[in-house]
Amino acid sequence: MNSTDRTPADLLRSALAADAGRPLVTFYDDATGERVELSVATFANWVAKTANLLQGELSVEPGDRVALLLPAHWQTAVWLLACSSVGVVADVGGDPKAADVVVSGPDTLDAARACSGSRIALALRPLGGRFPQTPDGFADYAVEVPGQGDRFAPFAPVDPDEPALIVAGREFSGAEVVERAVAEAAALGLTGPGSRLLSGLSYDTWEGLSAGLYSALATGGSVVLCRNLEQLGEESLAKRIESERVTATHR
Repeated sequence: MNSTDRTPADLLRSALAADAGRPLVTFYDDATGERVELSVATFANWVAKTANLLQGELSVEPGDRVALLLPAHWQTAVWLLACSSVGVVADVGGDPKAADVVVSGPDTLDAARACSGSRIALALRPLGGRFPQTPDGFADYAVEVPGQGDRFAPFAPVDPDEPALIVAGREFSGAEVVERAVAEAAALGLTGPGSRLLSGLSYDTWEGLSAGLYSALATGGSVVLCRNLEQLGEESLAKRIESERVTATHR
């Protein structure tokens, strides 16, 4: 990170400037066999498109709350950084009734319908595929996001001291997210560029978000994010650790 990085979106901009081609998130779903690898540039492009969707199509403003009813997934990581880019609060697992926008995976659609604002549904299918049929009352993320712009500029500067993240009932400003991610990186085994952390932790705690996204982003490392890791045997896990050149694990 640079000394001027005060928000997670700042961290992504610095990562893009430093080495846009390096891997940032490698995602596995061990229930489906899916594997997808996103470079910093590819990840940043998804973030820009999603931020444009939030700001332009959904008309969110700094301080609005976006409830993320999503598992640990590469698209969840994209939404977290898109929220930071716009300056809205990413409320992980938050109450849809209290949110201005809800973003739901396929398993939480009923709960998400409690949101009176905009509702976005993610099929969480391989390669970001769309739903076979869009759920009633929702817009399909995979339909809406491709046509969004590849560059993003917020209408208003993002204040790093304003609330940016809520997880497990705890609120963090953008600056606090960055500070904690940097402070905890070494303990997670992220010692700088080339570090590669395999995380099987869920995204519903700060620990899971730090290990599965923020600390790698803050240190020039990368994350191998594993969903349903409990379905992978120890022998297969050892092979993955070797083939992905993993330097630290948290599960």
